[in-house]
Formats: sequence, C-alpha cells, structure tokens
Amino acid sequence: MENLTSTYTLANGVTIPKVGFGTWQTPDGDVAVASVKAALEAGYRHIDTAQGYHNEKSVGKGIKDSGVPRSEIFLTTKLWNENHSYDLVMESFAQSLKELDTDYVDLFLIHWPNPVTFRDNWQEANAQTWKAMEELYEAGKIKAIGVSNFLPHHLDELKKTAKIMPQVNQVFLAPGELQPEVVKYAQEHDILLEAYSPLGTGKIFSVPEMQEIAAKHNKSVAQVALRWSLQHGFLPLPKSVHADRIKENSEIFDFELTTEEMSAIDNLDGVVGKAKNPDTANF
Repeated sequence: MENLTSTYTLANGVTIPKVGFGTWQTPDGDVAVASVKAALEAGYRHIDTAQGYHNEKSVGKGIKDSGVPRSEIFLTTKLWNENHSYDLVMESFAQSLKELDTDYVDLFLIHWPNPVTFRDNWQEANAQTWKAMEELYEAGKIKAIGVSNFLPHHLDELKKTAKIMPQVNQVFLAPGELQPEVVKYAQEHDILLEAYSPLGTGKIFSVPEMQEIAAKHNKSVAQVALRWSLQHGFLPLPKSVHADRIKENSEIFDFELTTEEMSAIDNLDGVVGKAKNPDTANF
C-alpha cells in the first residue's frame, strides 16, 4: 500500500513524495514551527513554502526541530512576484537558503507568471528569471525547477528561451475545478501538476455529494477530496495548523474512489470557486 513516502518521478528523474504539506497562510513564528514539526511527525516528507508566505524561517526551524534528517525531506519554496529578473532571483534565492537554514532546496518555482510589477514585460522577465534558475539548478543548489499558476501560453513563451522545461506546475486544482487545458498541456509535456488549496474553500464540507461519498468510505470530506486529487495523478498540498487534521489528511491511501464517484466530484462545478486569471489578477 502506498503512503506518505510514496513518490512520483519528475522528468529529470528526481523523486517527489506524492503528498506535500502546505504552509500558505500559516503565520510565521510558533504556529508555523509547530505545524511543520507535526507534519513531519505524522510522516510527511514533503514541505511546501514560498518567499511570499513570509514563513520560510519558521519552516526551516520546524524542520530542524523535528530531528528528521534534511536529506529525507523534499523542500519547496517559490520566487516572490517582485523578485523576477536574473539578479533578483540570485539575491532572493540566497536569502531563502539563509531563512530556511539549508544549502539547497529540492524544488524552486516561479510563483506567478505575470505579476503586476512586470506586467508590461512579463515574457522577458520570466526568460531572465528562468535563466538564473537554470544556473542554480546546474550548480546543484536546486534539485528541480518549475512554475506555479502558469497557463499554456505562459509555458509556450518560456519554452522559446528555456534550456530546461519546467518539471512542475503548481496550480489551483480541487473538486469542481479541473483546469482541463492546463492539465492537458502538463500531461503532453511531462510536467507534474501540484494541487494547491486541494480542499478549495470551506464550502466543500457542506456539499451533499461529498458528504455521501465520505460516509460510504467512512472517511472525512477532506480525505475524499485529497484521494480524488491523487487518483487524477495530481500532487495535493493540504494545509492545516491542527495536529489531528494534519494526521487525518495523511490517511488517504487505504481506500479508492470509484469511477462514478470520481466523475461526480469532477462535476461539482463552482463549488470551490475558480482559479484566478494570472494575466488580470492584481497580484
């Protein structure tokens, strides 16, 4: 039976645990430290943070305090929107390593393809950003490189100058929000899809279809949503600051959703909301 240490293999041969622990909106300080420690104690070996989450230092402390060897942990961070361009990547990445108290990260992502700061020249900004990331990758400071919130046209632009294609695209994927064009592109280009906010919004917990499926399997609605993500071949990144929920979110390998149940969840259109358009969002 699979578990939290089961992995996908990225296009470059690097293995990545199939479920990650998300830290978006986890406040810096004791809460972040405790939640990362709780996740590692529950068996997670994949931790996801970002420069823009402002909690890298606490995530790094949680990892250190857990006693789990760094070599056993897959650690992801992301480039903040204002740090696009070659020089800013290099400066901010060095700062991330310092905050995380590590000499490498396993995955580094461009957080947003078209931030407001670079909206007039996002293609060139991404090209220079990616060049820096490729150099850090080739230097062994990053084990894999990827993107987040990229749509096919953003990836096509990046491909014009990239030596290495992104190995990961982290996007909003949750019951009722499948982003079919993004999924199709990723599958055709051997890009692993990570699902952030895999539980969507709180609305999902009151959806009758989800409650019925959960009851049938003697599981929680959250566990069903995460299982759905796995069965689509996504890599879900559930987030919680409660130790019991953190553990519960990991218990998704001992049941399987039927084809009919998967279809029913796919068709919950609008329940969790839709992904923002990165070309127009004020971000």
